[in-house]
Amino acid sequence: MSIPLLNITPVTQNQRVEGYEVGNEDTPIIYRLSAATTDTDINELIWALYRQIFSEHLILDSYRQPNLESQLRNRAITVREFVRGLGKSDVYRRLVGETNSNYRLVDITFKRLLGRATYNKDEQIAQSIIIATQGLNGFIDSIVDSEEYTQNFGDDIVPYQRRRFKERPFNLVNPRYSDYWRTRQINLEGSYYQVRLAGQGNPDKRVARRSVPDTFFQMARGLTPTGVNYQQMADRASNYVRNNPLLDTTREIENQPLVGRNNVALPYRYLPTTPKS
Repeated sequence: MSIPLLNITPVTQNQRVEGYEVGNEDTPIIYRLSAATTDTDINELIWALYRQIFSEHLILDSYRQPNLESQLRNRAITVREFVRGLGKSDVYRRLVGETNSNYRLVDITFKRLLGRATYNKDEQIAQSIIIATQGLNGFIDSIVDSEEYTQNFGDDIVPYQRRRFKERPFNLVNPRYSDYWRTRQINLEGSYYQVRLAGQGNPDKRVARRSVPDTFFQMARGLTPTGVNYQQMADRASNYVRNNPLLDTTREIENQPLVGRNNVALPYRYLPTTPKS
């Protein structure tokens, strides 16, 4: 039995307000599969999908999904199914799912698949229950099959950030760690962040000393140079070459007899040397 989605109160965000601004360089480009008539258009659409979902400026070969690309080029699947496949891929699970908490995962996935940030903490909690009960694949299905996704993107449009006014583009931000993680680290006594904050004024040496593990100092002592005098070593090598003659590695080549020509009995000796008239 699936747990029903908790009731949330949507807040007024930019994407929920009718647009009135004039298009400029911040206006997102809308990629449609129906408008892609050439191979170049298809390549640009696929690249836009990777950039939107994976949030990477450069796509590695290991990130690409050749099966999905082939089906999209042949019009066997829609853009919606391509987005679904990228969200369920091992790359998305490794880059986003395994490096963030459920609340952070909800916010990032909404930005990339729905083109907006989560309304509030209540929506993050409600969606995180889906992740806890149905897993990442079920969470991706709930977003791609939602009414909001259908109304804004349908089957043909690549998701994009709707109504960019701040944090643009927010789908290309670093997906790892957030304010909640940094706040927890700052509250820890002797943490790296406390040393950074103390460095702005007069840092406390005791706090700085506690923030550095003992193993680091052991490693640093092991890397300490032993005081080798490179100039002395160079002079020693020069003196050795100057005072010790080089060994003669050449060898004398003895005069070996040349191989002479030997008469060989060829076959068909019985044939006459001159043809008969």
